[in-house]
Amino acid sequence: MAKRKREESTISDVLKDFITVNRLQTGLDKVSVKDAWENVMGKPIVKYTTNIILERDVVYVQLSSSVLREELSYGKEKIIKMLNEELGKDLITKLVLR
Repeated sequence: MAKRKREESTISDVLKDFITVNRLQTGLDKVSVKDAWENVMGKPIVKYTTNIILERDVVYVQLSSSVLREELSYGKEKIIKMLNEELGKDLITKLVLR
C-alpha cells in the first residue's frame, strides 16, 4: 500500500478555501456590514435603523427618523471610513441613507 503525503493546513486556510470555492464571501460581507454598523454607530443610532443592505460596494441604510438621517448625511465619508476600518478592508465606497 502506498503512503500518501499529507500537506498540513491550518483551520484558517481550510475555511478560506471553503469560502472561496463555495462563493460565500458576498453573503459573509453582508452580515459583517450589519455587525460593523452596530459596532461603529452604537445603540442609540441602531435603535432607529430598520434595515441595512449591502449591494456590491454600496450600503443602503434605512432609518426611521428623518432628523437622524439628515444629521448622518453630513458625515457620510467619515461613516464609510469607520465602517471599512471595522471590516478590515475597503468594501464600501458609497453610503445611501433612506
